[in-house]
Amino acid sequence: MSPILGAALAPVDHQAYLDQARQMQALSFAAHIPLVCFGVAFPPLVLYVEWLHQRSGDEVYRRIARRWTRVMLALFAVGVITGTILSFEMGLLWPNFTATFGSVFGLGFAIEGFSFFTEAIFLGIYIYGWNRLSPRAHLASGLPVAASGFTGSLMVIAVNAWMNHPTGFRLAGGQVVDVHPLTALFANGYLWHELVHMYVAAYIVVGFVVAACYAVGRLRGRWGRYERTALAIPLTVAALASPVQVLIGDWAAREVATTQPVKLAALEGLTRTTRGPSEHVLGWYTDGEVKGGVAIPHLLSVLAYHRWDATVQGLDTVPASERPPVNVVRVSFQVMVGIGSLMALLGVAFLAIRIRRRRLPESPWFYRAVVVAGPASVVALVCGWVTTEVGRQPWAVYRVMPTSEAVTGAGGIPIGYAVLALVYAGVAVGVVWVLRRLARAPLD
Repeated sequence: MSPILGAALAPVDHQAYLDQARQMQALSFAAHIPLVCFGVAFPPLVLYVEWLHQRSGDEVYRRIARRWTRVMLALFAVGVITGTILSFEMGLLWPNFTATFGSVFGLGFAIEGFSFFTEAIFLGIYIYGWNRLSPRAHLASGLPVAASGFTGSLMVIAVNAWMNHPTGFRLAGGQVVDVHPLTALFANGYLWHELVHMYVAAYIVVGFVVAACYAVGRLRGRWGRYERTALAIPLTVAALASPVQVLIGDWAAREVATTQPVKLAALEGLTRTTRGPSEHVLGWYTDGEVKGGVAIPHLLSVLAYHRWDATVQGLDTVPASERPPVNVVRVSFQVMVGIGSLMALLGVAFLAIRIRRRRLPESPWFYRAVVVAGPASVVALVCGWVTTEVGRQPWAVYRVMPTSEAVTGAGGIPIGYAVLALVYAGVAVGVVWVLRRLARAPLD
């Protein structure tokens, strides 16, 4: 064994590769979370289009549903890869976290695993049931796919919500006792706004990404009835969900202000506890203040508590070692909010034209905006999760277990990180190749 490889694989202390472990986990989340959106929101869209075909007999709906079914299968296969990697990372990168709290959240992951196998089984039935099952039986076989996509992601979100607001157990001598898994998963005070926020985001991402594909075709001159219908359905879903997400974001902000005031302070870069603080748009946090931003008086107070002069806790309420990296949280949050606001405006414009003029927009600039909204929605999604997870730092379990105590003490993290990056690069190339092949395949 070479000296370099031997040194990389040698046991190390828990702090040596903390940043690399965090980055590996972040890379895996960034790759997997958009696929979760397709697992949650895409099956209901496919089933809806198939139902439209059965109700109307229109073959265009059937062709759309069959093509989307192929895409659904391809993305499910990729999700299996990224989800499996995440499962291994939970134990390999964070063994102390898993060993300490496995009895608390283990039920959630068990249900998630059961949901995965249910989804895989019925997805196979649904795909191979075209032209083999009766129309009603085939549509019914897709319902467990949509339901298991919901329950599986529900369990993962419930575990994450518990990490942000832990309950349902006690610590006695460093050991977890008096465990109540249902309380931990479903009564932790953080679940419901996170769940609704993520599910609405899933429909926004799927709606804009799918619509963006057909908007590209529109700009290239492919604009038959098939393309118009395949664009209008997901775009309508995204247009309806985007303005609603603004209201849900307000709900989430108020919950964060109550349960994680330090995260709220990091979102703004509020160093000192202040009555009626301003909100800065843009800018950079340095030397204890936001520089270069545009201050909107009292806005942070209004957003957090719906009051003009509410007192908002600052970062100075905790030691510097217990504060998240402010600029990472601020920039991620503002990118998410900025993109989300623009998508909401795009959605409102689309709905106004559809309702008032009873047609799709005609301006090429609208379709260029839809093309941009597809990848932008994924960026906003990832930024939202960066805000949630990095804003909780330095805690793996909020105010219970620091991330530095959860991380592995094993070596080899840099090698694993490099291999993981290469794996995801290969998967990305494969996904693009498969989807392009599916796009060029003849319609049936």
